[in-house]
Amino acid sequence: MSEIFLDTETTGLSFQEGHKIVEIACIETRDLIPTNKIFHKLINPERNIPEEAFKIHGFSKEFLSTKQTFNQIADDFLNFIEGKKIIIHNASFDLGFLNNELGKINKQRINKAEVIDSLEVARNKFPGTSNSLDALCKRFNIDLSKRIKHNALLDCELLREVYINLLDIKEPKFNLSSVDYNEARSSTGEKSYNKAIVKISEDELKKHKQFLKSEIKKNFY
Repeated sequence: MSEIFLDTETTGLSFQEGHKIVEIACIETRDLIPTNKIFHKLINPERNIPEEAFKIHGFSKEFLSTKQTFNQIADDFLNFIEGKKIIIHNASFDLGFLNNELGKINKQRINKAEVIDSLEVARNKFPGTSNSLDALCKRFNIDLSKRIKHNALLDCELLREVYINLLDIKEPKFNLSSVDYNEARSSTGEKSYNKAIVKISEDELKKHKQFLKSEIKKNFY
């Protein structure tokens, strides 16, 4: 089974208020083992970037003005995620923005049944505590030193590590040490990186598949 770890950055918190996506990143894995496929696009939102949003991700209106619009990258994005289980942290936020953009250009919206919300998984596992991506990284001792600004590509990799820890299985290594995440801000397409891949055990793989078949149903919304 192939999975997609997905994250977005936006101009604000609500698409109902006219805010737009400025960055989409997807990392593909197969049974949680990384493949060599990454989708990463910076997007021209065709609107201003509020100061609060700029402080979070560092993308200015001027910088994004030369990038493609969502309409121009939509088909490539949909082709990349087609037929794969999608894992998102706080999925309602990203899905709201993505499906709003897709609906505007008459493209098929993402089916919620194809999405695992890792935030809901974390809330079930650690009720009553903070389950933000940052908080979970700290809980699982995942290195946050590269997270100077919010960056969708880096956040996908952090999410992958968090998700593996949430399932209590050994992490298949994903070597992105050669990737400059700040430089990756200027990336505009699908990327391939060399990775050191470590096979997970049959018991760990069985645990993952059982989780997908049974536990995930209660996390759909």
